[in-house]
Amino acid sequence: MTSTLYRQIQQFYDASSKLWEQTWGEHMHHGYYGRAGTHKLPRHQAQIDMIEELLNWGRLPTGQKPQRILDVGCGIGGSTLYLAQKFQTSATGITLSSFQASRARERTEAAILWEKVQFQVADALDMPFADNTFDLVWSLESGEHMPDKTQFVRECYRVLQPGGTLVMATWCHRPTNSLAGELTLDEKRHLAEIYRVYCLPYVISLPEYEAIALSCGFQNLRTDDWSMAVAPFWDVVIDSAINPQAVIGLLQSGWGTIQAALSLGLMSGGYRRGLIRFGLLYGTK
Repeated sequence: MTSTLYRQIQQFYDASSKLWEQTWGEHMHHGYYGRAGTHKLPRHQAQIDMIEELLNWGRLPTGQKPQRILDVGCGIGGSTLYLAQKFQTSATGITLSSFQASRARERTEAAILWEKVQFQVADALDMPFADNTFDLVWSLESGEHMPDKTQFVRECYRVLQPGGTLVMATWCHRPTNSLAGELTLDEKRHLAEIYRVYCLPYVISLPEYEAIALSCGFQNLRTDDWSMAVAPFWDVVIDSAINPQAVIGLLQSGWGTIQAALSLGLMSGGYRRGLIRFGLLYGTK
């Protein structure tokens, strides 16, 4: 990972995570609003439903619990702690943000899970774990930050035990292998603004992720597009930003967070035009 991008991502989440937790809670990911995106749900419940729906889609019921979980791009530990508690098993979360890792540890202590759950600052392209360490690698909205998608998927494969499972959800752009063809200049400009605001190097299409996973050795590959199910999330985020507490928090969080808040329409607009896609990838080692 380039040092400049590393610092940008780290600074962005160091500055914005406290405000996000105050406004939204511990889960720093999309909510799930039913397959067609029509369910009217409290925002926290929609985020819990996202985790549960991913587990169901990844065929990970409680009766077949993983023994060691890695949460790649763990935020302040929302998914990590949820999975550790649900399966009563050990879990590790990694993030580029020292603030997030510290806050995740505080939340772990509060939940009395320090014997089972740990967090550390680490680069997902060069994970500090031995081969064949985890039986579930969970990546919920972190792939979009990776400057080398192939190396990212390769690392996920490396740290998985034989028979282990990868469940990944990530921001994508629309496929280019259909009648719609290659991305237009206007679409590329739209994406470039999203990259700039949210510290992303680039995103790729879901078919490209599937090809990468196949080249890395993953088996039993499955993909899905949940764009309709998650698209309402950004309108809910926009609504939540229009309150005095959120505005005060924004002003205290610095220009990067303010700019991201002012640019929320880029994501909601990207979903409406079919450019932004919420892609799922499942595979086993």
